Amino acid sequence: MTDAILPNGCKANGTVENGYFKKGCNPLAQTGRSKLQNQRATLNQQIIKQMRMRAGAENLLRASSNNKVRESVLLELSFVNSNLQLLMEQLEGLNSSVEVYQNVQESASIPLIPLGLKETKDVDYSVPFKDFLLEHYSEDGHDFQEEISDLMDQRQACRTPSRSEEGIDLLAGYFSQLALLESRFFSPNRQIGIFFTWYDTFTGVPVCQQNISLERASVLFNMGALYTQIATRCHRQSSSGLQEAISALQRAAGVLHHLKETFTHTPSYDMSPAMLSMLVRMILAQAQECLFEKIALPGIRNLFLSLLKMAQETAKVSEMYDHVHQSMIQTPIKDNVPFFWSTMAQVKSSHYRSLAHYFTATALMDHEVNPSDDEDQQEKAFSQMYDAMPDAHPPLDILKNTKERQRIGKAHLRRAILEHEEALRIYSLCRELRRLDILGDILQATLKRSLAKFALHEDEDEFTDYMEAPDINSKTEQKAEMEVPGSTKVKVTDLFQRLGPLSVFSAKQRWTAPRTIRLRPEDRDIGFTLKGDGPVQIQSLDPLCPAAADGLREGDYLVGVGEVDCKWSSVTEVTRLLRDVDESGVDIRVVSMMDTSQPLPPKSATYCGGLPKTYSMICLAFNDEDKNPKSRKVTKKMSFLSWGLKNKSASTLSLPTADHSASGLPWQRPCPAFPSSYNDSALY
Repeated sequence: MTDAILPNGCKANGTVENGYFKKGCNPLAQTGRSKLQNQRATLNQQIIKQMRMRAGAENLLRASSNNKVRESVLLELSFVNSNLQLLMEQLEGLNSSVEVYQNVQESASIPLIPLGLKETKDVDYSVPFKDFLLEHYSEDGHDFQEEISDLMDQRQACRTPSRSEEGIDLLAGYFSQLALLESRFFSPNRQIGIFFTWYDTFTGVPVCQQNISLERASVLFNMGALYTQIATRCHRQSSSGLQEAISALQRAAGVLHHLKETFTHTPSYDMSPAMLSMLVRMILAQAQECLFEKIALPGIRNLFLSLLKMAQETAKVSEMYDHVHQSMIQTPIKDNVPFFWSTMAQVKSSHYRSLAHYFTATALMDHEVNPSDDEDQQEKAFSQMYDAMPDAHPPLDILKNTKERQRIGKAHLRRAILEHEEALRIYSLCRELRRLDILGDILQATLKRSLAKFALHEDEDEFTDYMEAPDINSKTEQKAEMEVPGSTKVKVTDLFQRLGPLSVFSAKQRWTAPRTIRLRPEDRDIGFTLKGDGPVQIQSLDPLCPAAADGLREGDYLVGVGEVDCKWSSVTEVTRLLRDVDESGVDIRVVSMMDTSQPLPPKSATYCGGLPKTYSMICLAFNDEDKNPKSRKVTKKMSFLSWGLKNKSASTLSLPTADHSASGLPWQRPCPAFPSSYNDSALY
C-alpha cells in the first residue's frame, strides 16, 4: 500500500490550510496500514477499560465477605476475562494482517512479517516544563512556549510516521531530542510530573511511567518496526527492490538489538530481552530469505555446481526459520506471539528445506560427470553437502557411479515431497495463513514440480531400494547481518539551547537565581579575571573590589552583561563587552552553583498490568564519593587591560568540574508504573 494524503485541503508539499505536516508525518493517510493502526488504538482503549473493570471486581472480591456478593462478583469477573480474551484475539489478528503491508505489485513472493507500531497517549509538556524552567533555571516559561509547542508537535507527528526514510528521520530526530530533554529537565533526584504511557504491541497492556527512558525505548522500537514495514513495501521482483528490502531488514534488526543492549529491564513485554532476541532472529531470517531471492532472481542455472550452491543457500534460510520457530514456542514468548507468526516460520522452514532437497536431487539425477568437467571442483562441492557421506562412500565414487547418484537423488526427492506436504499441512491449520493465497499457490506449485519429477524416475524397485536422505549442510555466500543505522545518533538542534551550554546548565546542576551586580571599573580595573568559554567564570577575585562588596564571588558564572545574554559567549567576547564600559559602570548577571549532594533514592521495582515484577529501565552503579572542588586562594588583582595578554592562561583554562553524587546516573527513583489492578487514578 502507498501512503496517499487525503485531498481535502492537503497539498503536495504537505501543507494544509490550518496548519502543517512535519516532514515524514502523514496523519491523514488512507491506507490499510493506517486503518490497522487506528483499530489497534481502539482495541488498546477497550483493553484498558476491561482491565479497570477487572481491577474493581478483584478489589470488591477481596473486601467482601458476603457470599451472594462474591458470587455476583465472580460471575462478572468471568465475563470481563472473557471480553479481555476476545480483545486479545482481535489484537492478535491485527498483528497477523501482513497482507496490507505488502507491495501491491507482488504476485510471486512469499509475504514478509512486519511489526506494528506501538501506540501511546498524548503527553502535555507545557505546564511541567514551564514550572521547571521557573524553579530550576529562573526563566519565565512563557518565553519558551514556542519551543515547547514545537516539541509537542514533533511528538504528535511521530505517532503517524510515513512509511519512508522521511518517517525514519522524524523518529530519529525526536529520539535524539529526548536525550537532550533528559539532561535539561529530568533530574535523577526528583520527578517532573510527566507520565509517559505506551501500549504493548502484542497484548495491548499499557505501561505508564514518569521515566523518560520508556519514551526513548518506545520510539526506538517504533523505528525498528517502521524499517520492517518499509521492507515489506519493497518490490521484491527487482534487484533494486530486493536490495532495499535487505537493507531495511538489517537496519531493523540493528535497531532492535541496540534497544536490547541499551535499555535493559524494560517494563513492557514487547521490549523485553527475550522478545527482542526473537524479533531480531525473525527479521534476520527474512533478510536471509531476501538474499536468497536476490541470488535466484536472474534464474537458477541447471548446472551441477549451481544447483548444489542453491541447495545450501535454501538450507541456510530453512535453518534460520527453524531457529525462529523454536524461539517462538518457548515460554513465555509463545503466550504473546501471534499463532500466525510461529506457523509462518514453521511453514517457511519446511518449504525452504524441501527446496534444498529438490535442488540436490536435481543435481544428482540430471547431471553426470563428463570428461570435460572439473572433477576436483565437483568433488569438493559435493563433499561439503553432508556431515557424512551416504553409506560412507567417497564423494568422487558416488559422483562417478550413475546408479548410486540416482539412488541418493531419489531419496532427496522423496524427502522434498514429504517436506512440501508438511508445509501444506501446517499452512492449512492456520486461518490467517489460509487467507494468503500467494503462499498457498507457491506451496502447491513447488509440490507439483517435485511430484512431476518423481514420476519421471519412478520404477518397480521403489519399495525395495529405500534410503533416508541425509540432512544438507547450510552455507551462504552472503549472510544477513545486523546494521545499526546512523539515524539512531542523528544530530539535532537543542530546542532549549537558549538556556545555555548543556554541560553546565542541566537538570542535575542546582543554581541560585541570577544576581545583578553593578560593575564600576576603577582605573579600568574591575578586580577579577575570567576563564572558560560559554559561560565564562569569575576567578582571581579581589575581595576588596566594589564587585566583591556587591556580592560577587569567585567561581560565579557570568550569564549577562547589560542587555546581552552571555551564556554562550567566550572569554574574548565578554572581554570585548567589558572593555566598552565607561565610568558609570554596567550591570552584570551572575549565578552560583549550589551543593547538589543529596542521598540517592533506592532502586525501585515497577509493576505493570498482568506483567511480572521488573526493575526500572536502566540499572547502573552509583558513585557515592563526594569530591568537592578545592577553594582557590585570592591572588593579586590584575589590570583590566591585561586580560588575554599577560595572563593568557587565565582565559584558556577549562571550566571546573563540580562532582555530583547523581551525575550521569539514569532514572534511579521510584516510578509509578501501571499496577495490576489498574485503579490508580493518578495515571489517567
